[in-house]
Amino acid sequence: MHQGMHTDTERCVRAVQSKDARFDGWFYTAVLTTGIYCRPSCPAVPPKPEHMVFHPSAAACQQAGSRACKRCRPDTSPGSPEWNVRADLVARAMRLIADGVVDREGVTGLAARLGYSTRQIERQLLAELGAGPLALARAQRAQTARLLVETTGLPMADVAFAAGFSSVRTFNDTVREVFALSPTELRARAPKHAAAATPGVITLRLPFRAPLHPDNLFGHLAATAVPGVEEWRDGAYRRTLRLPYGHGIVALAPRPDHIACRLALSDPRDLTVAISRCRRLLDLDADPVAVDEQLRADPALAPLVDKAPGRRVPRTVDEAEFAVRAVLGQQVSTAAARTHAARLVTAHGTPVDDPEGGLTHLFPTPEHLAALDPDALAMPRTRRTTLTTLVRRLADGDLRLGADSDWPETRAALLALPGFGPWTADVIAMRALGDPDAFLPTDLGVRRAAQALGLPSTPSALTTRAAAWRPWRAYAVQYLWATDSHPINVLPA
Repeated sequence: MHQGMHTDTERCVRAVQSKDARFDGWFYTAVLTTGIYCRPSCPAVPPKPEHMVFHPSAAACQQAGSRACKRCRPDTSPGSPEWNVRADLVARAMRLIADGVVDREGVTGLAARLGYSTRQIERQLLAELGAGPLALARAQRAQTARLLVETTGLPMADVAFAAGFSSVRTFNDTVREVFALSPTELRARAPKHAAAATPGVITLRLPFRAPLHPDNLFGHLAATAVPGVEEWRDGAYRRTLRLPYGHGIVALAPRPDHIACRLALSDPRDLTVAISRCRRLLDLDADPVAVDEQLRADPALAPLVDKAPGRRVPRTVDEAEFAVRAVLGQQVSTAAARTHAARLVTAHGTPVDDPEGGLTHLFPTPEHLAALDPDALAMPRTRRTTLTTLVRRLADGDLRLGADSDWPETRAALLALPGFGPWTADVIAMRALGDPDAFLPTDLGVRRAAQALGLPSTPSALTTRAAAWRPWRAYAVQYLWATDSHPINVLPA
């Protein structure tokens, strides 16, 4: 773990001098002589060590009066993997800030969701990140603004509101302060891209830490795609998104050094949240080097890791949707689960218009599903009870699934529901809540792979053996699943 890495000056200096891109997003270098902050891999000549100060976040650099470097653009590096690995208050707060909660509900809303006072949250974030929730949200707004200024032809007033600023003036002041350029100058300096063929469509590149192995990631999403909500088309995974202000349609396609992302939004204010959810869906903030290093230490897993390093955990853009789909998928084939989900979507989803055709609905909310007639569900009575109880608890707010979920607590709440065994709770922890250590020792595919590799295949013996893979057991599951010829492991043609 690189937790608190910015305090280890010697390690940071070494990373900067070797321009090590693996540490981008882990810490930032402020250069005292120039007042500029950079990512560790900045191509410029490294400053003298005595002129470097290290910060844990871009927001802390901005608070200290530094401006973003124009060469390495530190505000565009992938997010710190730490927030995906940790389950503590700071990590949960950071996941919510990335999801735009401070912009929509203020710091009081953030505190209310986490069940702490605003003072405790501010104190903890300041202590660990050198910046409070408002400064962190502001740094994120500045980053979204830059993205829109440089990659779209949107008028500046539209950019300001889409990025979450309350006025054009605050937008102008913030951009000038953070980048030492006015929005118009930023746009003039940006490389000229071909204008988007479709008006209202934003095209951008989502960065990640290499390596990234796309086969199981996109293969999983395409093989389990729910008709009407998701599809694989022309080398991209497309799906509808339910967002705070409206809805969207996104197309995501793997490229060697980034993920190509095309977004059409009914309300541009949803841009930051849409990007954050797509990054979570594809697990783009993971640290594959740290994960693979640990799994490679097990002789049984080493050949799998060496063959296809950088596997990610396919996640979700909507935790409640995933939980419903996990229940629909209990004890049935992938095809049957898709059929069940497609029926629910047609009957209870919200229709949307897709200019490219193919996508027809948003997945129904728990509130919509709580109103359905259980007898209309073509499934065994016990599974019907499981589904209706789950959606009722979600609709009532008794059960909350989100970026801010406390993993052990939520897992216990899921296990208390009728029809929820360890497999369903853990697959939701892994793919919806993002717990990197969720493990599926009872999963048939995992047990088959374990047996073929000469690992113990009974759940308890396998769990004991898998202790050496912690805290990355969710990634070990991806490597084990990938030994099978199932369509989830194959990038569709």
